[in-house]
Amino acid sequence: MSATSGPGAAVRRATGAGRPPSVDALARALAHDGEGVGLPHPLLVEVARAAIAAGDPASATARAAELARMLLQPVVNATGVLLHTNLGRAPLAAEPVRGATNLELDLTSGRRGSRHVHCGRLLARLCDAEAALVVNNNAAAVLLVLAALARGREVLVSRGESVEIGGGFRVPEVMEQSGARLVDVGTTNRTRPADYQRALERPGADVALVLKVHPSNYRVEGFVEDTTTAALTALHGAVPVVADIGSGLLDAACPWLVGGPPAWLEGEPAARQTLASGAALVTFSGDKLLGGPQAGIIAGRADLVAACAAHPLARALRPGGLVLSALQDVLLAYLRRDAGRTVPFWRMATVLVSELEARALAVLTAAGPSGGPLGLAVEPMESLPGAGSLPGTAVPSAGLVLAGDRSAELRRAAPPVIARVRDGRTFLDLRTVEPSDDDHLAIALAALTPASP
Repeated sequence: MSATSGPGAAVRRATGAGRPPSVDALARALAHDGEGVGLPHPLLVEVARAAIAAGDPASATARAAELARMLLQPVVNATGVLLHTNLGRAPLAAEPVRGATNLELDLTSGRRGSRHVHCGRLLARLCDAEAALVVNNNAAAVLLVLAALARGREVLVSRGESVEIGGGFRVPEVMEQSGARLVDVGTTNRTRPADYQRALERPGADVALVLKVHPSNYRVEGFVEDTTTAALTALHGAVPVVADIGSGLLDAACPWLVGGPPAWLEGEPAARQTLASGAALVTFSGDKLLGGPQAGIIAGRADLVAACAAHPLARALRPGGLVLSALQDVLLAYLRRDAGRTVPFWRMATVLVSELEARALAVLTAAGPSGGPLGLAVEPMESLPGAGSLPGTAVPSAGLVLAGDRSAELRRAAPPVIARVRDGRTFLDLRTVEPSDDDHLAIALAALTPASP
């Protein structure tokens, strides 16, 4: 192919002259050839300027591709981690609402309404709570509860639950920011009802809440004991119990799943049952086991939820219309009891291993003759819930394995394929891959060059 035709011809012409090209000429050449990967002209100018300044105008194409990789874009999650924090946690099926919505308009009266009403009512029904409130993540939910209900007063927390959960979220630090005072109860591995009772009855006590925190991303085994929510509410002189269940399982019975709860969910606290056991409030994430967008939910007693909604922080922590629209779609699926097939997390989590094996074989076949040199093979695997949910729990799965670490090459595919590397092999777990992405996966594999012997 000549330098004056074919892909990249305009860039070659712009950079092949005896003197450096102008920034504008190089930027326009990138756009003309499609080597600018759809970037707008101002960004192509930035790329061209950097390449010329480095004395290497020909590097503009690679620089444009690198800049494009920094933008938010769809990827194929083949890691086997269902709720992968780096990949946005729960995948969403909801289409964004286009145009105006009745976000804060009461359609009956025509007057200003509240953005908290739409999802709040649905969540209250699903959790069997008096009321519910949505904020922008679970850390915000805990912060708002503490600030609204316990500022300047004491909150009892078991030492074994005074934890750090991802991204530097530490219970003592959140407590400090809220203005509440942390009172440690019990020990790291054993906290009994009597420990809470002594803290409630000690001289000068000014306890506003008991906070029970589900550890989520770690598990202590052996000589351990904790106090149930029901036992906490039964204490003499008990104050409201707030349970941060974290992962966001709505109902332990999983009525949205035809076969009921899967075995790997055993022991995971659920909002409905936690409130039924006596908790005044529960807080949890929207983008974990709930399968929705990033959000934090507060559900429980109407007076306490109202106090949280009235606090000045509630405005700073409120979610936008896109989040509430996506969350509403997910909640309606639970109410229809079809979340098992319409909410991507539950669909992926419950698909049969035999179906995954069949898909993996089809991808291997579609990848073509390169399958042999690549060392491609279908193998059983174990998926993980992820995002701090159900630590130590594995979900049987199946997928493809190929020799060597090919993760960097797969990330350069369109769309990028994100794989897992272990023991010098690359694993592609089909449980976390949407069936509609199987063709993309096959194309990405077929494009790989055989590894050197």
